[in-house]
Amino acid sequence: MNRVNILVKQLTSGTTTPIPTYATSGSAGIDLIAAIEDEVVLRPFERKSIPNGICIALPKGYEAQVRPRSGIALKFGVTVLNSPGTIDSDYRGEICTILINLSTEDFVIQPGMRIAQMVIAQYIHGELELVSELPDSDRGVGGFGSTGLHTTSS
Repeated sequence: MNRVNILVKQLTSGTTTPIPTYATSGSAGIDLIAAIEDEVVLRPFERKSIPNGICIALPKGYEAQVRPRSGIALKFGVTVLNSPGTIDSDYRGEICTILINLSTEDFVIQPGMRIAQMVIAQYIHGELELVSELPDSDRGVGGFGSTGLHTTSS
């Protein structure tokens, strides 16, 4: 398993939120916590930015992706709106999670609740080269749905 050092600054905004951690040794994502003083009600189809109480410094060539927690998504219909949300290596502000409630019931976010997960990923910059024609491919210009719904057996 590869490791990268991530600097974390814990914010104190009236609440003491623990530093996020991996729930298990096999977890891909670090659990992000609601750094709020009081409960926040997320009404059906409402979206809110929930602070996570930390700032981070990632090395160049890395990003942090904020993703939904599957249990909250399945059980309550609450997900991360811009999933995955990207945190760039040069961003130093507070990490916040944009949650949306896609259910028909209110969802209560409690202080200290694990509301999302953050996955650290390496990336590369692509060098864009302007050309007049692109090389052919099997798919060509076929767009959404162009490969069909079912697999074909050979």
